[in-house]
Amino acid sequence: MTALTFRCYGVAQGMGSKRAFVPKGWTRPIVTDTNRNLKGWQSLVAEAAGRAITERAQPWQLLDGPIRLSVAFYLPRPASLPKKILAMTKAPDTSKLIRATEDALSGVVWRDDALVCEIISGKYYAAEGEVPHVDVRVEPTAGIRPSEWPVAPAPLFQEPLFSAEAR
Repeated sequence: MTALTFRCYGVAQGMGSKRAFVPKGWTRPIVTDTNRNLKGWQSLVAEAAGRAITERAQPWQLLDGPIRLSVAFYLPRPASLPKKILAMTKAPDTSKLIRATEDALSGVVWRDDALVCEIISGKYYAAEGEVPHVDVRVEPTAGIRPSEWPVAPAPLFQEPLFSAEAR
């Protein structure tokens, strides 16, 4: 099966924190999300994925094996932000954006978001005049651990990184 790629326009929303409360007289809690815009965003993502699936030449079946998710978020750049700042280091967290996207694609692209075992992601400012959006690529993967993984050039806690010699 080939990859599914699509673009969803809109300002990406991150998964908020969960809040549970028990209304007076109830015996079961109600669980809400602190981000009120989350459901709308997830609907946009699910709709964009559904549209990409229907426009495919090949039929699509819900993925039920190991999955690689590649996602790039392009968020609005604040007008007050100096042009020299390129990296998007403000909220929302990349991990919360990914979680919201994964949940939106459950039942549309894959059976369960627990099947995602490889993630490639980025969070960027949209270019001037560019509409905020997210680019998504979903593909089956072997889920095999690579023999080498690109990491820091030296083990993080190895001497002399944390000794007086390194200063």
